[in-house]
Amino acid sequence: MDTSEVFFQILNTVFPLVSIVLVGFVYARVRPTDMTVANRLNMSVFIPALIFSVMAAKEFHIAQYQGLIIAAACVVLGSGLLVWPLCRWLGVSAKTLVPPMMFNNSGNLGIPLLVLAFGEKALPIAVVLFLTENLLHFTVGMYLLDPKTKIMNILKMPMIIATILGLIWSLQGWTLAPAIGVSVDMLGQISIPLMLFALGVRMTEVDLSHWKLGVISGFLCPLSGVIIAFIWQLTVGLSAENFAYLLVFACLPPAVLNYMVAEIYQQEPHKVASMVLIGNLMSLAIVPCVLFYAL
Repeated sequence: MDTSEVFFQILNTVFPLVSIVLVGFVYARVRPTDMTVANRLNMSVFIPALIFSVMAAKEFHIAQYQGLIIAAACVVLGSGLLVWPLCRWLGVSAKTLVPPMMFNNSGNLGIPLLVLAFGEKALPIAVVLFLTENLLHFTVGMYLLDPKTKIMNILKMPMIIATILGLIWSLQGWTLAPAIGVSVDMLGQISIPLMLFALGVRMTEVDLSHWKLGVISGFLCPLSGVIIAFIWQLTVGLSAENFAYLLVFACLPPAVLNYMVAEIYQQEPHKVASMVLIGNLMSLAIVPCVLFYAL
């Protein structure tokens, strides 16, 4: 693939994402919008439907993604270990800085980005990477903020339930009746554009009071992830295709969920908001550079 083809593929990948985020941003600026109900529906209904529909598909076999799952988990955990020593130098609490650097935007941005960049064949991989990051976020991430987090509360989450059911369905080799399968697929298809639109709405709340920390973390999050991805490739190794997926996953900005969790635990949510929102804005320049290398 020559340079011009790569350029147009990156443009065709990034532009649809940016345009939907921009629509959400402009709409919310013109007409202030509360996405609370929509986000709750997405987390409780549409994303679980997407997870289950992908995992229950005939061509989905979790074992074939084992190496990528382990690599993605190492990227998430390794990013935290790389960043942790910098907390004192930056004058920021580890509980404030480390989670956003570990847990990236593999949902709102990662799923549509991988699908647009690599085609529909990447959807199961995008979902697997998203699940890996989310499972770690709801376990390790919650433990970092509150060591008393109860495992039963995590198991009750719709996304976790959908994952368990999807795994059972996949391992048993069962098939959904066409009428039910189409319904679940249609519900799942709502989730991706809604995630992007919600991200645009969230962009209207950018807090510039901690912009320096936001800019630093905007570089630190993808840099730490990419460093771990290259270390993994040099020591363990993945196929060229899987490494491309891992690299795109590694360069993603902090997940919006970090802000929501910080707000719940009152862990300096304003600082986390700056890191998340400025990091996502900066990703519009950083992600295309990584895509150029990956493609």
